[in-house]
Amino acid sequence: QVQLVESGGGLVQAGGPLRLSCAASGTIFSINALAWYRQAPGKLRALVARISSGGRTTYADFVKGRFTISRDNTKNTMYLQMNSLIRGDTGVYYCQMSEYWGPGTQVTVSS
Repeated sequence: QVQLVESGGGLVQAGGPLRLSCAASGTIFSINALAWYRQAPGKLRALVARISSGGRTTYADFVKGRFTISRDNTKNTMYLQMNSLIRGDTGVYYCQMSEYWGPGTQVTVSS
């Protein structure tokens, strides 16, 4: 059974950093593309960043230059390094692999 579990969310001041992790189990992690999505209050879930099995990355315009997605196939873990956080980054962050989703982790950015 495939499971994805996010961690690392929390409360952070605007301008600060935060790193999210997504641990996967029950699958051959290295062959899958992975992605981070977020859902802000009252908004639809939106793609934040994606990383291919080969490490190619793409980002939503609203995080380019601030967020970095990465993966460690030896640990079956994906990361999202978030820098220069703004209040608009507040939301629940989800990791996604194929048809599987994690339960999400809350990120709250305070002014």
